[in-house]
Amino acid sequence: MRRPLIWLLGGFALLGFLRRRHAAPEEAPAEEGPDPRAEELRDKLAESRAAEPDTADGAEADAEQTEQESVEHVDDPATRRRAVHETGREIASRMRETST
Repeated sequence: MRRPLIWLLGGFALLGFLRRRHAAPEEAPAEEGPDPRAEELRDKLAESRAAEPDTADGAEADAEQTEQESVEHVDDPATRRRAVHETGREIASRMRETST
């Protein structure tokens, strides 16, 4: 009894899907120009950007400085790799200490 019921419900679902798919799409209202709210949003965005200090550039500069301090410029790739791994271990140990 369950299988015929499942097939029947599946058939109705398929018919409903096909009916919706072939139905005429609703016409969207014609746009007369740019949305008037867009300019207001642009103004608000400009104000908020002007009010925020530029922290992204400072963070990048700090990261570059730390990288330059922690890894010396070495011509030997093996030495450089060891230095990078040591730096990574030091940073990971500091992160573990601060998280506990």
